Amino acid sequence: MSVVLHEKRGNTFWITINRPDKRNAINNEVIAGIAEGWRKAEADDEVRVIILTGAGEKAFCAGGDLQPGQGFAFDLSKPSLPYADLIRMALASNKISIARINGACLAGGMGLLAMTDFAVAADNARFGLPEVKVGVFPMQVISLLQRFAPKRIVAEWCMTGELFDADEALRNGLVNHVAEAGALDAKLEWMVERLAKSSPTAVRRGKYAMRAMADMSVEEALAYCESQIVLLAMTEDAKEGMAAFAEKRPPVWPGR
Repeated sequence: MSVVLHEKRGNTFWITINRPDKRNAINNEVIAGIAEGWRKAEADDEVRVIILTGAGEKAFCAGGDLQPGQGFAFDLSKPSLPYADLIRMALASNKISIARINGACLAGGMGLLAMTDFAVAADNARFGLPEVKVGVFPMQVISLLQRFAPKRIVAEWCMTGELFDADEALRNGLVNHVAEAGALDAKLEWMVERLAKSSPTAVRRGKYAMRAMADMSVEEALAYCESQIVLLAMTEDAKEGMAAFAEKRPPVWPGR
């Protein structure tokens, strides 16, 4: 059976890490499976939202597989690592992505969480960066986490390796919403319904602009957005949105 499952459900594409007996730990096969699913979703115009989750009820992803030849098998002849390349792919994606945190989210699993646009967590989910307890450090993960949470909080998570709960994850911006475990999918569906109503063109160009502005000054960002709003106004989605507003009807997005 595949270690990563792909399933298209209406306008969503589900990518599920399928190693529940290993707490959905990451190895190179898992990384390749997630990347393949992301490419499939990107190529399908009907897909509006990518859902990333883990099989079972105990873990979203417990991090790298520590068995010999698994999570720490590196090919040092290559200039980049597959895990980092997966993160780069997700960050550059034009599709909306949501992490469905159904259980433990640890170590490299925190990077998978952080590479998505949004996250919904079960209230019994636990989070953490326990790498220091096995003599390593969450090097790739912190490149993302420091953009979400305060640096002192991230430093505490990294240097103590202690677990924390879903409420702390919510307070520090790692997740958008927390729901009771039995209501997790209802909350996820609520998010998908809201997001899927948005113009795909606006989302695509908006995500592009947000990435471009990440390291700009306020003045640089303002100047950049001046050009982007003019371009966006020329798209078919913008014209349809304005017409639908004037005609008091729901828009039918061309996606162009």
